[in-house]
Amino acid sequence: MALPFRDKPEPRTIPVVPLESAKLAAWLKRQGGPLRDWIATTGFKAEPGTISLVAGSGGRLARVLLGVDPADAFGAFASLPGKLPAGSYGIEGRLDPRRARSAAFGWALATYRFERYKSEKKSAPPPVLVWPENCDRDWVTHAVEATSLVRDLINTPTEDLGPSELAVAAQRLARQHKARCTVIVGDDLLKQNYPTVHAVGRASDDPPRLIDITWGRANAPKVTLVGKGVCFDSGGLDLRPASGMLRMKKDMGGAAHALGLAHMIMSAGLKLRLRVLIPAVENSVAGNAIRPLDIVKTRKGITVEIGNTDAEGRLVLCDALAEADGEKPKLIVDFATLTGAARVALGPDLPALFANDDRMADAALKAGVREGDPLWRMPLWKPYRERLKSPVADINNVAEGGHAGAITAALYLNEFVSPTTPWLHLDIMAWNERDRPGRPVGGEAQSMRAMFALIEDRFG
Repeated sequence: MALPFRDKPEPRTIPVVPLESAKLAAWLKRQGGPLRDWIATTGFKAEPGTISLVAGSGGRLARVLLGVDPADAFGAFASLPGKLPAGSYGIEGRLDPRRARSAAFGWALATYRFERYKSEKKSAPPPVLVWPENCDRDWVTHAVEATSLVRDLINTPTEDLGPSELAVAAQRLARQHKARCTVIVGDDLLKQNYPTVHAVGRASDDPPRLIDITWGRANAPKVTLVGKGVCFDSGGLDLRPASGMLRMKKDMGGAAHALGLAHMIMSAGLKLRLRVLIPAVENSVAGNAIRPLDIVKTRKGITVEIGNTDAEGRLVLCDALAEADGEKPKLIVDFATLTGAARVALGPDLPALFANDDRMADAALKAGVREGDPLWRMPLWKPYRERLKSPVADINNVAEGGHAGAITAALYLNEFVSPTTPWLHLDIMAWNERDRPGRPVGGEAQSMRAMFALIEDRFG
């Protein structure tokens, strides 16, 4: 998306005045009587997200008063572009760097539209904001680009974004940043020992594949991102009902997040060795589909009994995690739209964080708060590991009963990462169920900015 900013004010740039409700009265005392009368007449209280349009002597819009929450510049400025006529706007006064960045980010995301399939593009040109003083323009640019990439990928239906197209998107990103990208396709997955990726995706007409991006100096600290790339999840032979299948184009949201975060890292030029692993599959139904109670030997050598073919995400991730762990990186982060249980526990807006390293988990939580991109830690409760026992294999891919589904899924993945390798697992929704300022219904980036902040702090 084109960024809705300009470098300098123009003669008709309209000032936007951010006001906190607690400070409105003091601000009004410094204004002229006509403005005070206008505010009193319209009942403007500077509540967050509310506005007052103030006309000048010639009847033109002369000033915009915007109610802001001092802790949430994003929300207020994200609510603003849709309420304004086209034109040039600039923030009056000097915001601190974090609020300036948040305000610009909110303004930009408010102009995001997914109109690829609209016969008529109905969106009018958005209002344009003069870059705020103190604003980290590079961060805003890269974060908006990454968020738009995540949203666009998730919003695209599987007909146009199957495993092959997801690989093309990864290759395009790699070329943009002069990174290396290899793709292992179809039966070559068996030859190169990625059997669970192959097993899940083999029933689709679009063969499964493992996407592998590397970037940065070979001797730099290694950070590996893993993203669940299930481009559509029918449930396999344990077929989902229609209601449960409706949004399954978003089941590759973890892959989208890994690519979006990779874009932020590479754009910022962080001094690390980045690797991105994406197992890309479609979980389909056919005569060669994986069956309940089949047993698959994973890349790590652990045998898995298939208790349910609809628990496919952890199957494709386990081979990728085993490969990532083999290099002993300083950090592995995986993103996955993995369990409905995490949504039941925390709702759609709060990603579940699992970690095998307390200090890394604490740093991730603090980064989430700082970035307005919150996470909530859930336990890798080891006593629940017994629920994954199988009488005929090393482990089952699902637990008996319906309890603690997000935890047992994370415990399954934990089997494929060494205790000495710091690992963060993010169980995300990757979808907005309702419209909010800057957050339209559809695909959404969750926890990506928090992870960038963590990685920049630790390895940047």
